[in-house]
Amino acid sequence: MKFTLAWLKEHLDTDASLAEIADKLTMIGLEVESVEDKAALLEPFVIASVISAEKHPNADRLRVCMVDIGQVAKGNKPIQVVCGAPNARGGMKAVFSPPGTFIPGKNITLSVGTIRGVESRGMLISGAEIGVSDDHDGIIELAADAPVGKSYAEYADLGDPVIDINLTPNRPDCTGVSGIARDLGAASIGTFKDRTVKPVKGVFPCPVNVTLDFGQTPSLCPAFGLRLMKGVKNGPSPDWLQKRLTAIGLRPINALVDITNFITFDRARPLHVFDAAKVNGNLTVRRARNGETLLALDGKTYTLDQGMCVIADEKGVESLAGIMGGEATGCSEATTDVLIESALWSELNIAQTGRKLGINSDARYRFERGVDPNFMLPGLELATQMVLDLCGGAPSEIVVAGDPTPKEKVIDFPLSELTRLTGLKLPLPDVRRTLEKLGFFTAGQGERVKVAVPSWRPDIEGRADIVEEIVRIVGVDQVPPAPFPRGANARKPVLTAIQNRTRKAKRALAARAMVEAVTWSFVSKKEAELFGGGDSALALANPIAVELSDMRPSLIPGLLTAAQRNADRGYRDVALFEVGQIFNGDRPEDQLTAATGVRRALATANGSGRHWSAAAKAVDAFDAKSDAFAVLAAAGAPMQALQVVPGAPPWLHPGRSGTIQIGPQNVLGYFGELHPRTLAALQAEGPVVAFEIVLEKIPEPKTKATRAKAALELSPFQPIERDFAFIVDGSVKAADLVRAAQSADRKLIANVSVFDLYEGKGIEPGKKSIAIAVTIQPRDKTMTDEEIEALAGKVVAEVNKRTGGMLRA
Repeated sequence: MKFTLAWLKEHLDTDASLAEIADKLTMIGLEVESVEDKAALLEPFVIASVISAEKHPNADRLRVCMVDIGQVAKGNKPIQVVCGAPNARGGMKAVFSPPGTFIPGKNITLSVGTIRGVESRGMLISGAEIGVSDDHDGIIELAADAPVGKSYAEYADLGDPVIDINLTPNRPDCTGVSGIARDLGAASIGTFKDRTVKPVKGVFPCPVNVTLDFGQTPSLCPAFGLRLMKGVKNGPSPDWLQKRLTAIGLRPINALVDITNFITFDRARPLHVFDAAKVNGNLTVRRARNGETLLALDGKTYTLDQGMCVIADEKGVESLAGIMGGEATGCSEATTDVLIESALWSELNIAQTGRKLGINSDARYRFERGVDPNFMLPGLELATQMVLDLCGGAPSEIVVAGDPTPKEKVIDFPLSELTRLTGLKLPLPDVRRTLEKLGFFTAGQGERVKVAVPSWRPDIEGRADIVEEIVRIVGVDQVPPAPFPRGANARKPVLTAIQNRTRKAKRALAARAMVEAVTWSFVSKKEAELFGGGDSALALANPIAVELSDMRPSLIPGLLTAAQRNADRGYRDVALFEVGQIFNGDRPEDQLTAATGVRRALATANGSGRHWSAAAKAVDAFDAKSDAFAVLAAAGAPMQALQVVPGAPPWLHPGRSGTIQIGPQNVLGYFGELHPRTLAALQAEGPVVAFEIVLEKIPEPKTKATRAKAALELSPFQPIERDFAFIVDGSVKAADLVRAAQSADRKLIANVSVFDLYEGKGIEPGKKSIAIAVTIQPRDKTMTDEEIEALAGKVVAEVNKRTGGMLRA
């Protein structure tokens, strides 16, 4: 919601500064998003006289101008400026900016420059370059009597700051400047000017009747008011009105339309005007018929259905009720008779219709939040008076269909409720004064009062809302601090197991130089089916886009798309992760938390990338495996029980992927290189590796005792490392060999790792050589050579027994 300071002061008598007003707005819940003070921004721009404009010696389309900004009368030389504007000429008045000036339209700061060999010490400005118009074809041309040397902002009356506030949906009253002024007046930043609208007497009966025709269906229009103005003279609106609308980003059209736009923002009362000569017969407010169309004022044709409310004449639909009028009955400068409409609409229906048709208008914004029903007819009277003042004419009597009178809402409010909810203790006079300044009516003198809610506050439903109104006006900073009782016992954990795992997984992946991403929870139907989803139960009823139609079965599509988007912009080597929800069905237990990551191109787990010291290495399945194991370790998975088996979902490369499980019934996740078919379907380039771990699948510790960390045990004796190479069948897994070696003596063998795999010359076909390093850690004493050899023999025997492996000669 935008408005100017001068506009606000028409409703608020205040001497407060702009900064004070902005601070108070935020404190009372009307958060200020920005304050645009063009006077400050355009302060360096001054009015100049162009003494001469000669052709540039080295360019046909440039002119060398000599400019006076008031220094010539003091005996100084004129300023030389090179200008390319076609309208630059001697004797004209223009706007000049000296070196060092910031040009907002071009986002540059001027400096002294040389253009085609001629020095230029400033710039003559176009309207587009300082944001006062869209004209960029020529420089601003001012009146001949414009005072040289004067600030252009002051001369053009651009000194009115524009304030932009972020409204919450429950404050429809503040979609008008008067409502904002009322709140500021209640907060003692000034005095609210409550200007009552005087009725305008009609001089003849309105010849157009209105019928509300909804049959047996619920009414979508509680009330409708209409008045005919004859003999108006439409044309451009006066300068003050055009400037007011332009300041908040609206385009002036003509006086009749500008009046309705002004009242929409001034009093939060949307109106509509019909060219009466283009209306056929009487008006009917009804539901649209399926297939009816409307060419709206935005130039688009909309197809309507029976869930929408329209205003129709005997010819057909002329307006989409409460959202946008039709082009066929729009007012132009040729309009002489005009119908002014002021109505009430169903908030829910306005929101549904606007969303279905994709129309966002100022009228919809207000009607779907709820307008003041008591101002329906005064708003029509106000528009009538403005039309009389600006366009002349004669008004008819008002025709009203329906009843605009709202139901009274009275709340029984005990003063103790204020203290109970906020800790504030205010005397009754202060409470009554605050509420009455906001437009509430209070009755009663005891500890309980009756509070009547004003018609412009549909958001006030109960006692808590009354408390909120008092607190925001008195000031949240007045709420007394209260100690939080901690109790004698230790605090219980507030995070669930899955919340803890989520935090730990994010930290573990960030520590591995991966960047967290947040992607859409929706994917296209094609992507959902590619990654094992696509069930009709997970298709969105009202998707925000065609490519976001289904709930995601995996986080990989979103991360892969993000990685490719980075690559398209020059960042090829990216490593992204996300911890978020995936959806296997529409039941609560089908919604799981996955920790997922992708690495692309040279973004390996060791972070080597491209470097002169070694050849660059592309990502592979082992990078994804190490990321997955880092997540599992951080989340508390039993690492010794994990099994890595070949095979993975079809979107991964069948020979370069694996599944992580604890037994065949509990699959924790998978990792590997993405299948070329998957990359092609998502229009991505490889190599890309990925992993996905489902955090809910990680088993909880069985007892409390297992949750405690084991005591750190450091042996005083030197560890011993022995290497073994075994010849095994090609089908034997390295993990089976490692487990066999560990089982030789779990107390003394601290670690077993694979450091070599060989197939080829010197090895029988169908066989392979796996070399392992076994770390032996003595616990009680230094081991003798005989004891070491005996343990080595047990390792060889155990490997032979479990895998058939023979020690390589």
